[in-house]
Amino acid sequence: MRTSFLLAAGLSILAAPAFGDPLTFEQALTRAEQSAPSLAARVAEIDATRSASRSAGRLPDPKFRAGFENYPVSGPMAGSLSGESMTMQSFGIMQDVPNVAKRRAAKEQASAEIVSAEAAYAVDARDARLSAGLAWVDLYFAKRKLDALEDIEKAIAPLKSTAASQVEAGNLRPAQSLEAAELAAAIADRRSELTAEAKRAQAELIRWTGDPTADISGEAPQFEIDRIALHAGLGRNPNLAAMRAMTARSDADVAAATAEKRPDWGWEVSYQRRDPIWGDMISAGVTISLPLFSQNRQDPMIESKAKLATRARYNEDAARRQVEAQLQSDLADHSMHHERLVRAQTVILPLAQRKADLEMASYASGTASLADVLQSYILLAEARIDAVTREANLARSSIRLHFTYGGHEQ
Repeated sequence: MRTSFLLAAGLSILAAPAFGDPLTFEQALTRAEQSAPSLAARVAEIDATRSASRSAGRLPDPKFRAGFENYPVSGPMAGSLSGESMTMQSFGIMQDVPNVAKRRAAKEQASAEIVSAEAAYAVDARDARLSAGLAWVDLYFAKRKLDALEDIEKAIAPLKSTAASQVEAGNLRPAQSLEAAELAAAIADRRSELTAEAKRAQAELIRWTGDPTADISGEAPQFEIDRIALHAGLGRNPNLAAMRAMTARSDADVAAATAEKRPDWGWEVSYQRRDPIWGDMISAGVTISLPLFSQNRQDPMIESKAKLATRARYNEDAARRQVEAQLQSDLADHSMHHERLVRAQTVILPLAQRKADLEMASYASGTASLADVLQSYILLAEARIDAVTREANLARSSIRLHFTYGGHEQ
């Protein structure tokens, strides 16, 4: 499990399209995971925690001791290395041995650090995929809006060319012939807005894919939203997994602080060399720490770590409530976007199309003015663009629900 995301990233690189090629939705997600600097930083963090974990719980380095013992500085033997039988050169090895609970707690802390780093990677990977997906969809629907506007321009092009002849025939006042130009200017303004919207979406797609010429290919994805499955999968939500990792890290800190109340020990073996006439010696010994004043030393630290662990649990519970509430809110928004799209497709857009057709028929029979026809087509253009906008909002809502609450299962 801990290496699965690294293996998946490595395999996805082999199938990735070259820079400059249009990206499908899935390819954009893959490229985001490959190129996001934040994910590379998380991988480095995971590697660092794993490297550090190899030393967790190990015995400290042994110590070498060398020196003189019982060297006389006064009396008849002062300054002599051989005159006094107790004078010796000493060479020894010392090893400190922390208690078992302390070493076990150190391993638990290291393991919790790894889990926390992996949870942070999962959150960032989810966010990178979500952001890249939203940028792709924004660009896709921005182009759809431009296409809708272009269709309206083509539909009213013949009307603009007939304005001059209608004035000559006396069917239009000269001032009315300017309405076609005003319509063209209004459409040009709308095109500028939609072009800017597309460029903003492309800039966001470039940001997440790292491709300086990022563009889209294919159709927008369709995600089925299963409310029951989303609620059931909340326990696997990356944000909540990250909070659980923080709680586990706090529990490991409590265990480490508690282990300080247990005595550590150590051993030493030394060799004492004396003048040959006296003979050499060997010494061995054991040291044991005495945590006798835990009330003023260890207990306050244990209490502090325990309170921090309690805080972590409260934060975890608060995060769970927040995610549950946000899911409910996002599902409500999704239902609203779906209803608005259905209303646009079944009521608003057909009415706008019908009105434009009727105005065109009335214009052909001489019972409607050119201004009436042009105005109806302006309304039809806005209705089409609004329908695409509602479709885009529903797609964004579906993607957000899928990746925020369900995409972690992939």
